[in-house]
Amino acid sequence: MAFQPNSTVKVLDPIRENYDNYLLIDVGSNMVNKKFSRDLESVLQRAKDSGVQKIIVPCTSLRTSKEALRLARIYPGALYSTAGIHPHEAKSWEDNYYDELRDIAKNPECVAIGICGLDYNKDFSSPDIQRKVFELQISLAKEIKKPIMLHQKGAHEDFLRILKTHLPLELPAILHSFTGSFEEATDYINLGMYIGITGGLCKDSSGSGIKKLLSAGTLTLDRILVQSDSPFMYPNARAANLTDALKSSLTQRSLGFLQRYCTFHRNEPCSLPILVELLAGFIGKKPDEVALATSINALKIFGMS
Repeated sequence: MAFQPNSTVKVLDPIRENYDNYLLIDVGSNMVNKKFSRDLESVLQRAKDSGVQKIIVPCTSLRTSKEALRLARIYPGALYSTAGIHPHEAKSWEDNYYDELRDIAKNPECVAIGICGLDYNKDFSSPDIQRKVFELQISLAKEIKKPIMLHQKGAHEDFLRILKTHLPLELPAILHSFTGSFEEATDYINLGMYIGITGGLCKDSSGSGIKKLLSAGTLTLDRILVQSDSPFMYPNARAANLTDALKSSLTQRSLGFLQRYCTFHRNEPCSLPILVELLAGFIGKKPDEVALATSINALKIFGMS
């Protein structure tokens, strides 16, 4: 007997379902963090279901640079790695690190040098060591002609001075997980850098940070990248400093991924749709326009297909 479809059963069309997704690229998710060690496969599937097509895994040490490359080979076309030493880890630098990072960075799965830079807020590595290791990694990025992913906290003047000594960089430079001031960001934008925006957008109540950059039009879509920075930087869609109008504009689909799978203790890449919707609200654009523009920026910068 021929099958008779039950009119009360909702049949999901996978193609139509994908129309509901934004086109997203997460340029910074810490997949090598131990919080993802038990269910990485599920985390990546949720990311894909939410519209995140590709994820860059930023690295902070030689060990994580090797581990991220291993993951990128296990999930080709979905995960990409970087190779770098974070300023907190600068004290671990040894003479062979330059060559080892170069060997990692030459692989096609590795799309950038970093995270590198300066951080004077915490005394994990001395400023002298940080500056030396930072300059070595700028030189490496210029040698192999790959983008550089940067970090700066409490060291703006030294950071800017070092960058200017290497001008023209002739390669894309990205401020990873930017949480600095309007004035700092303006200096970086004037140097042609890109700004990575995270869920920290929800926390900014300074009046002189990322929200001011967006509202003033200083930071335009052609200079923005989006990143979950998971398991950190949870985008708190219920934050008190977000307007009711902005909260009401968030879609139930995106809220569903955020509220079901993400927490303050462990953010996931599937929170990226909410971040894009929040960002769109701040700059007065449609979320799909923000998603597409930031994804095109990422594809262009990192040379991904």
